[in-house]
Amino acid sequence: MAPLLLPLALSVLFATTALSAPAASGSRSVASSTADAAAPSETVPLASDDPNGILFLPDTNITPEAIRGPLGASILGPQNVPIDRENADLLAPPTTDSGNVMNAKWPFGLSHNRLQTGGWARQQNQDVMPIATSMAGVNMRLEAGAIRELHWHKTDEWAYMLSGSAQITAVNADGQNFIGNVRQGDLWYFPAGVPHSIQATNDTGDGTEFLLVFDDGAFSEDSTFLLTDWLAHVPKEVIAKNFQTSISAFDHIPAQQLYIFPSAPPSDNQAAPKSPQGTIPNSFTFPLSQMKATPLSGGTVKIVDSTIFTAATAISAAEVTVEPGAMRELHWHPTQDEWSFFISGQARVTLFASSGNARTFDYEAGDVGFVPASFGHFVENIGNTTLHFLEIFNSGRVQDISLSQWLALTPPDLVKAHLQISDETISKFNKTKPIVVGPR
Repeated sequence: MAPLLLPLALSVLFATTALSAPAASGSRSVASSTADAAAPSETVPLASDDPNGILFLPDTNITPEAIRGPLGASILGPQNVPIDRENADLLAPPTTDSGNVMNAKWPFGLSHNRLQTGGWARQQNQDVMPIATSMAGVNMRLEAGAIRELHWHKTDEWAYMLSGSAQITAVNADGQNFIGNVRQGDLWYFPAGVPHSIQATNDTGDGTEFLLVFDDGAFSEDSTFLLTDWLAHVPKEVIAKNFQTSISAFDHIPAQQLYIFPSAPPSDNQAAPKSPQGTIPNSFTFPLSQMKATPLSGGTVKIVDSTIFTAATAISAAEVTVEPGAMRELHWHPTQDEWSFFISGQARVTLFASSGNARTFDYEAGDVGFVPASFGHFVENIGNTTLHFLEIFNSGRVQDISLSQWLALTPPDLVKAHLQISDETISKFNKTKPIVVGPR
């Protein structure tokens, strides 16, 4: 066996030397920027400088190909060109993508739509995006006056007004009631089990459209508790006994659920019936549209959580804008999953799932994204207009760890030992969170 071991040992030695040797020339060579850092580690090769930018955008008129640099080949078989144009980084992934990450994109345009007289509703949940285990979403439209009937859920409900205006009502377990109006950019929140309603007003003439988020990935909008559905399945004599009336008083109740139905628009100053128990102390609405955004080098952010929207104890959010060429910085959320919704613009997001697993997804208006807790990620504006999106979390507080801040607040020698970078480079790391960084 000994004569066989010597050639094997020499081959391992030569392979290790070739792997660790610095490039003779080119962008991967050790330049002056690392002059005061330790020598590069000999345990792994240096990271590649291969270009990995976006190859094309959805509005391109080219026929996409599964080619990036020297990798890939043309498509010879059938091709869904519009889908490929919307997913450049799935068709021709950046070379930094590796391993396996579950699909983290769902366009509401692919959801089955439930059409009703007066509006419609479509949803995203684990059935269509299995990675989203902790949250689900619904996109709903109500014509002016239309009502999403009185109902309740087993989960908390957080809502963002996409367009128009609406009036909401609720009654809690203490018999306190609430009525409030919301407009584009505003929020509402209902705790699990609290009965409520949503009715479109006629402020704009078009009614309303809104986004609903629930803190359960298995949530189904088709499995909510509806007033009409319940009473249709209770004997009328029991209903009459409960309300101490005659059976004939309920001759006209529906035989099945209404869900969404037309009605006359409510007045903006409509008051709730006076309750002897009073009104709900913590408002179920929040005027996010009136909140001043925090300006950043590459965009803006509004953060709304239970510290300012006290009723919203289980779901919080950040409303973010990113200018062309800028990006939501590299970061992660320690314990909260992130459910994202893209309102306008075009984005590119890479999820790092540890153990060498990373995958890049492209998003545009109407798309839902999902980032599991602790997954490293960024959100880059790859379009020519402002990117506007929501980050929604299954927690009463918004929290993240900024890569830049983490490294800036870690002893420099420790950072240099890992990344082989200079003190000059480290000095540019931000000790406060950039959140959104401008173009380079």
